[in-house]
Amino acid sequence: MNSDLVELIKLSDVDKSIDSFNPKIEAANKKLANAQEKLNNIQEKIDKTQNIVTGNEEKVIEFDNQLVLLNQQLKDIAKKSKSVTTEKEIKALTLEESMAKEKMTFANAEIEKFQSINEIKSEEIVELKAYFDEEQESLDTISKDVSLIISDIDNSKMQLYKKREDTTQDIQPNILQFYEKIRMWAGNTAVVPMRKQACYGCFMKINDKTYASVIKGTELVGCPHCGRILYMVNEEPEEEY
Repeated sequence: MNSDLVELIKLSDVDKSIDSFNPKIEAANKKLANAQEKLNNIQEKIDKTQNIVTGNEEKVIEFDNQLVLLNQQLKDIAKKSKSVTTEKEIKALTLEESMAKEKMTFANAEIEKFQSINEIKSEEIVELKAYFDEEQESLDTISKDVSLIISDIDNSKMQLYKKREDTTQDIQPNILQFYEKIRMWAGNTAVVPMRKQACYGCFMKINDKTYASVIKGTELVGCPHCGRILYMVNEEPEEEY
């Protein structure tokens, strides 16, 4: 087999090994991202629930202020009632007093309602924060695991990069450039075997002339259909039954 082709096959195998780590890295990062997203969702629920509590507290303050004003209004009505003399004035004060009391009843009911809601929401916040702490611990563990995985992969890739560098030194620059050009679009299928007279990159049948050249193995041969570099592999004969 052509010596350049031998080195290209080695180089292709190294490149495949390097890129084989990508799915592992993506899986590890995805696991970390999912854990972080889960934690973010919990925090978002905590924030939303806290906003409800804060909003309700502000409404309670508003109704408390209304009660102060209404209470003062009732005191003023009581003072006025001592000096009124006509039936019309009495009716007007009675109506004003009745409306003030209705507003006070409503305000007290609203305060009770919002305070009741806040009791429930405060319990939810406590539960959510406990859940958040659990997921934070889980995230920290996952983060450490991912860091170890990435570190191991980086070490392995460094060794492969060194092997790749050593391999490329044995390949002529023009042939290496040719390989890299194909690899830009073919990825790790720049160099592929030929089996059963077919390119195992595009899986198209190879014509007899190209097939013979690949078998001879004295020069680099590209697939006439896709342009990938072809090499011959020894095929085991099919078993006869």
